[in-house]
Amino acid sequence: MEDAFDSMILVSGPSFVRSGLKEQAFGDDVVMFVNSGGCEIQGKDCRIKFQGDAHFLGGDVIETNEIIAESGGHPLLYQSARYGDFRYMFDNLVPGDYFVDLHFAEIVNTNGPKGIRVFDIFVQEEKILSSFDIYAIVGANKPLQLVDIRVSVLHNQGVLIRFEGLRGSPTVSGICIRKAPVSTAAMINPELHLCTKCATEIEASPIQKKLQSRIVVQYEKKIQELTHECKMKSDECYEAWMSLTDANQKLQNVTMELDNMIFQNETLERAVGREMEKFKDVSDKYKKDKKLWSSTINNLEKKIKAIKEDHMQLSQEAHDCANSIPNLNSMITAIQALVAQSEDLKVKYNEEMGKRKRLFNQLQESKGNIRVFCRCRPLSKEEISSGCHAIIDFDAAKDGEIGTVAGGTTKKSFKFDRVYTPKDNQADVYADASPFVTSVLDGYNVCIFAYGQTGTGKTFTMEGTENNRGVNYRTLEELFKIAVERKDTISYSISVSVLEVYNEQIRDLLATSPSNKKLEVRQAAEGFHHVPGMVEAKVENMKEAWNVLQSGSNARAVGSNNVNEHSSRSHCMLCIMVRAKNLMNGECTKSKLWLVDLAGSERLTRTDVQGERLKEAQNINRSLSALGDVISALASKSNHIPYRNSKLTHLLQDSLGGDSKALMFVQISPSDNDMGETVSSLTFASRVRGVELGLAKRQVDTVEQQKMKQMLDKVRQESRTKDESLRKFEENCQHLENKLKEKEQQCRMLQEKNKDVASQLNSNAEIQSQLDRKQCQLMEKLNGKEEESMMLRQKIKDMEQRLKERQQIESVSLQEKVEELELKLNVQSHSEIAAKEKVKELECQLKESLQFQLTLEQKVKELESKLREHKESDSILILHSADRSRIGTPAEAKGSSSDESTSDTDPGILRSSTSINRLMTGRVSILHRGISPSGIKRKGEREHRISVLADDTENHSAFSTNSVDNKTEPMEINRSRKLDQAKTYGRITRTSKVVATHKLFPHSRIKKDQQTGVGVKEKNKVRGWAR
Repeated sequence: MEDAFDSMILVSGPSFVRSGLKEQAFGDDVVMFVNSGGCEIQGKDCRIKFQGDAHFLGGDVIETNEIIAESGGHPLLYQSARYGDFRYMFDNLVPGDYFVDLHFAEIVNTNGPKGIRVFDIFVQEEKILSSFDIYAIVGANKPLQLVDIRVSVLHNQGVLIRFEGLRGSPTVSGICIRKAPVSTAAMINPELHLCTKCATEIEASPIQKKLQSRIVVQYEKKIQELTHECKMKSDECYEAWMSLTDANQKLQNVTMELDNMIFQNETLERAVGREMEKFKDVSDKYKKDKKLWSSTINNLEKKIKAIKEDHMQLSQEAHDCANSIPNLNSMITAIQALVAQSEDLKVKYNEEMGKRKRLFNQLQESKGNIRVFCRCRPLSKEEISSGCHAIIDFDAAKDGEIGTVAGGTTKKSFKFDRVYTPKDNQADVYADASPFVTSVLDGYNVCIFAYGQTGTGKTFTMEGTENNRGVNYRTLEELFKIAVERKDTISYSISVSVLEVYNEQIRDLLATSPSNKKLEVRQAAEGFHHVPGMVEAKVENMKEAWNVLQSGSNARAVGSNNVNEHSSRSHCMLCIMVRAKNLMNGECTKSKLWLVDLAGSERLTRTDVQGERLKEAQNINRSLSALGDVISALASKSNHIPYRNSKLTHLLQDSLGGDSKALMFVQISPSDNDMGETVSSLTFASRVRGVELGLAKRQVDTVEQQKMKQMLDKVRQESRTKDESLRKFEENCQHLENKLKEKEQQCRMLQEKNKDVASQLNSNAEIQSQLDRKQCQLMEKLNGKEEESMMLRQKIKDMEQRLKERQQIESVSLQEKVEELELKLNVQSHSEIAAKEKVKELECQLKESLQFQLTLEQKVKELESKLREHKESDSILILHSADRSRIGTPAEAKGSSSDESTSDTDPGILRSSTSINRLMTGRVSILHRGISPSGIKRKGEREHRISVLADDTENHSAFSTNSVDNKTEPMEINRSRKLDQAKTYGRITRTSKVVATHKLFPHSRIKKDQQTGVGVKEKNKVRGWAR
């Protein structure tokens, strides 16, 4: 298996490490370490630092919290990974050689199987790993390292690592780049081989190259076939695993259906049980009711008999009365007419009772009371988050009562004309205030003002928002609407002014330029109060009026405090002047409508303001205190009303002085934090509600007013007389009706009792029949449900049996498939192992052949060196013989000795020369076949070995190709030793001449291709004589 996993690596050098990164693995050669899919990590050692995921293109991030076994000292490195089709590009690296280490861990497919994630890895677009499967090597949640991937980086070049998925998505947990040491193998030419003995570079022969290429091609084909078979087997395994998962899914679905059917059966059984219990209860009740009704029927029969006897007596008395009274028929008709008239009076009375509440409100209005409406805002998000709770009780809000709750009990209650809960909207609020608006068009002065602490919604009630308008906007809209409806009879002229009371100073908010002139309240000759110099903007429609309101609202003074971020720091007062003229009778009226948004009332201790804000708060509280003093004086009906204590009360003198209608909105907060302010506001509002301003006056001429008073007195007198006559008539009718009703009531009661008894009997009979039918239906349903449950149980048993059989069959088939696949995988692994063993044997044979060739070449080199040394020794011997030939015999003896020597020694010399020539030609042919030119250039070694190998020159003659020459050469040498001195001297002289012609010296070099046969013969002669 180890060899199978190592076969995934396509290059030499890298290797797998089946453990995590350890502290000892870090050195000074680390350039960078990227934590793929994770963030920056600091190791235990200060040198160790993992960078966050960077330098990537594509892919996604996945993390796990499971423990990684054998993760070394850095488990966090393997708990995150980048997966998908992605690549890493590391730029800005110094040119040189680097080692790349890749760290993996299978943290997604922790249950396998093998082959579910297979991918290739390319480094510098060269495939490094093929069909890489993490789960097959180490399993799930275990680390795996691929180390020592050597990469060369050139100038302006980076390191590119690409991951390509074959099945599933590739993944990587970490990438480490280290500096690599300079390799000596990089300097060796791949086409040359190193000698095992002398470490020289030897060029491989073409035959060896062809043999190596063929072997490589064969092994590549075998590897491709094996990888293809491996892919096929892995695909089969994947298909088997998918079929197994499908079968498991189907089994789960069937079991879920079975559970659902069992659950439905149980629910049906429970429902039937409940129905049976209900039926038993109903039957018991029916029995009890039957007994009760039987007893009541007996009692009613007795009562009916007694009533009939009474009826007979009454009828007899009635006949006696009819006989005694002769004018009874006329009296009966008169009584019937009175009864019909009384019925009409009852209808009218009911209508009048429906109008009672409205009349009461009108009565309060006629008294001149200030109407008070209470509105509560909802709790804000900040108050809810801080744990505040509501203290307002709205149970009696419909009746106009509101209470404050403390500790779960109602502490105090208040009565108002109308109470609005937080659920009521702006339309509900304006619906109750709209009658005051129509009164302005009828010629009455009206004042509507909002009172309450800061942050309770006064400005929201009066102004509202763009999408939820308040009283001001709706009032103007209603005014223009009614004015359009009455344009045929009455013409209206409407103008608007916007003021504010800020720090007890009146400011005109519609003034285009600021003015130092103070605005004061003055009383006109007609008796009403006004502000000279105030801007009155005449408006014709709603758009113009709203623009005026917006400009005035934007100029209002606001500020921030602890209670409200945008608190109103002044009293905003909107004055609408309406001038009307009746086109029918020429009557003219002039009325005012004040819409006042008072500043917030709060205690200085809560607002926590200083400086200018403190001064504003003091003036606000002073003006509101003055308003309270006015209300107290009005409530106590004091002779002196302190209107002039404040600019606010002075402006509102006409509205609070008895000539107008007034409406007050008291705004409160439901939070328990504002308990004191809420109770204070409610108490003040209760005081205001008790103020009677008197009957409101219409602003018309005095002549018309007198006429109207006279007409009103006449109408009142007539109504009084009519009321008295009507009262007398009602008393007579009531007396007669009472007498008639007493008799009719008894008959009706008896008839109704009879009808009730009969209807009850009929209903009881119907109920009994319905119960019988329901009982039969329930019994039938119960039987049907029992049959269905039996069928379902039988089906469940059949399905369980089928499931068991199917599971057994599928499990057996899957086990067989798994065994077949395991056998195939084992056979494939054995074949791969055998193929690898064959490859190793062939590699060993190839290495042995190469070593043998290298040894032969080495021997050839040694022979060449020895031959050269022998040549040099021969040249030295020749020189010595030439020196001896100078001391020779006379010239007469030279001729005969030379002839004899040539005739005696020529055969031996020729033999020696041929043997030497054969040896030289053999060595030359060997050099041409197997020795590279680089192996001949070692001069230093040859010169060093000349002295060592000089004694072995005679033994090199054994390498000649002819063995006969080796035997004859000693014989020739012996023969030459037996010659006489005269012949020897002659021969020496002859050889010396030949040597002189060829110029042989100790350090001269003679090439092999330039040596002739004569020169070889002469050398052989000299060698023979020298011996």
